[in-house]
Amino acid sequence: MISLSGLNDPQRQAAETIEGPVLILAGAGSGKTRTITYRMAHMVSNLNIPAKSILAVSFTNKAAKEMRERMSSLLGKAKCRGLTLATFHSLGVKILKKEITKLGYHAQFSIYDTSDQLGIIREALKVYHAEKKFDHKAILSKIGSLKNKGIRADDFLKSDYFDEDEPYDLATEYVYRYYEEKLKFYNSIDFDDILFLVCRLFKEFPEVAKQYSERFQYVMVDEYQDTNEMQFQLILGLTSTHNNLCVVGDDDQSIYAFRGADIKNILDFESNFPGAKVIKLEENYRSTSSILSLANNVIKENKDRREKTLWSRKESKLLPLLWQMADTDHEAQVIVDEIAKHQSKGNHLGDIAILYRSNTQIPPIEDELRISNVPYTIVGGQKFYEKKEVKDLMAYLFVLLNPYDQMSLRRILNVPHRGIGNVTLEKFINKSEDEKLNLFETLEKFPSIAGPREEKIKIFVKLIREHQDIFKRQALPQAIHTLIEDIKFLNFIDKSYDNAKQAERRKNDVMFFIDAAERFVKFHKEHANLKGFVERLLLQDSQDREEDLEDDDVRKNEVTLMTLHSSKGLEFDIVYLIGMEEELLPHKRTITQGEDISEERRLAYVGITRAREKLVMTYAKERKIYGRQVPRFKSRFLNELSEYYLEQDRTTFGHMSEDEAKQYKSSFFANLLDNLGPESEK
Repeated sequence: MISLSGLNDPQRQAAETIEGPVLILAGAGSGKTRTITYRMAHMVSNLNIPAKSILAVSFTNKAAKEMRERMSSLLGKAKCRGLTLATFHSLGVKILKKEITKLGYHAQFSIYDTSDQLGIIREALKVYHAEKKFDHKAILSKIGSLKNKGIRADDFLKSDYFDEDEPYDLATEYVYRYYEEKLKFYNSIDFDDILFLVCRLFKEFPEVAKQYSERFQYVMVDEYQDTNEMQFQLILGLTSTHNNLCVVGDDDQSIYAFRGADIKNILDFESNFPGAKVIKLEENYRSTSSILSLANNVIKENKDRREKTLWSRKESKLLPLLWQMADTDHEAQVIVDEIAKHQSKGNHLGDIAILYRSNTQIPPIEDELRISNVPYTIVGGQKFYEKKEVKDLMAYLFVLLNPYDQMSLRRILNVPHRGIGNVTLEKFINKSEDEKLNLFETLEKFPSIAGPREEKIKIFVKLIREHQDIFKRQALPQAIHTLIEDIKFLNFIDKSYDNAKQAERRKNDVMFFIDAAERFVKFHKEHANLKGFVERLLLQDSQDREEDLEDDDVRKNEVTLMTLHSSKGLEFDIVYLIGMEEELLPHKRTITQGEDISEERRLAYVGITRAREKLVMTYAKERKIYGRQVPRFKSRFLNELSEYYLEQDRTTFGHMSEDEAKQYKSSFFANLLDNLGPESEK
């Protein structure tokens, strides 16, 4: 039996409410993961509900992994067997692997990444005679947005989202059709297709939806405020034979509208699921009461929200700090000076985060950190699986598993160099279209059209066929190593870079890739083959960090720099929330386009609630923007606050002596006030 005595009253109520629709409104730091894992453990251990009938869906692999580990520690692995803990997209892939043939695809499909998608977009615009007229990424983004709204290429023209007077819409209408035809021909889908196609399956084949709904009698969804239309439709399908749906979320942390998240899903939960029970988790276990008072008073200005008030038993005399800075450089100097003092006392730098609304705010901070020899990491830099050599290897694996994958095939056809250029490739592409064959079949059946390159084509086809067999016989890491040796990939890297250090780094990336395969085999013994590894690579979640490639000890001793969007779900002892200014937070784009700024206020709320012990917010009187100094004004989110919630420290010159600070302040602000007049005091 699992005891629920360790939960507070609302958490226990949430854990014990099993039947029917349930909305758990979980404020920041209120122990939602603990609550939902105890809820599942209670279902399995105390109520004898079969684990296989429970489905818990999250947004990131990290969240799913954390739930899985907590469940194992509560129940033991044996009792957890059969329980499905998955991301929306990994669940979608599992369904498509079994059912996609109903939609006319072959079972072994590939999932294209952004570069592959843009390749088809370029092709389409070239045929449309407008390759340079339209932004490829803008059209791809529009197609993704349409898919997330459930709009197929054939339906775009008739939808409310099509404007015949808008050139981009006319181009998108053509490109979308071309793009979908090519994907189908290559037996491939894109990331947005995963849920898009599952929802199509559920709609066109109701018996499929019924099958999965009957299998998963109890459905739980984490971070419900971040769901979009396709995720909502998927949930409807999964609960089509019952109403045992439990969702967990916080409308005050809904900050992903740009990804298609629809806050109405959580605001309208009772309308969508009549008879729903709503339970609020308001006790915060993360932050001090003073930080929460500030957060509550920021977010309460949003009118269209569910009423809740965070509170904490953690008292502190330290109020959140508001620092007025002279300019961008001054902001960087003061913050880094404070961090250096923290470091000199032997404290961990991993306790600290610098959060910002826009990446344009990073350079001065980064320069100052480098000058001061303070280690740091920027979350959101280039991911390991986006590096060129890693993507080349991934493309080889994709082709070995699915020779229909034309974009991956085209990527590796001349990597390493085989003398197979675009002219030869074009001949095979034209032949494949004439013969209604995929590109690999054309290479295999008609190598002679390559002329003097015929032997090169035959060697390449033989290489692929031989390694398909090798990957069946050898352990995954060894098979990858054999492939790297056979194509002389490390020699190719040496020849590709004049800089020896750069070449060495690239070769290290290749070794890291083999290490990743070894870890995969170690932790996924049941699926430790090429197919399982490729599926893992295809589902590298954009919101997940490649933590298996980072050293924990190093990570603990680095200051973390990240955008407010990236910070959600994380927490730090000390948080510097920089740039609390009009046109930064709220962002200029939101203001000038007359949009609702409620999501910008939610971003501020998310940033504030990342801090456990100390919160410092800054705003500058001047900020360098595109090379020139521009006057700045305090964010309206600060002006709405009573000074009771903030310690306004206007002498933030800790890096200077007292005399230097006085001289700096008198000269700088005297000149600034003379130039700006009364408006500067806004």
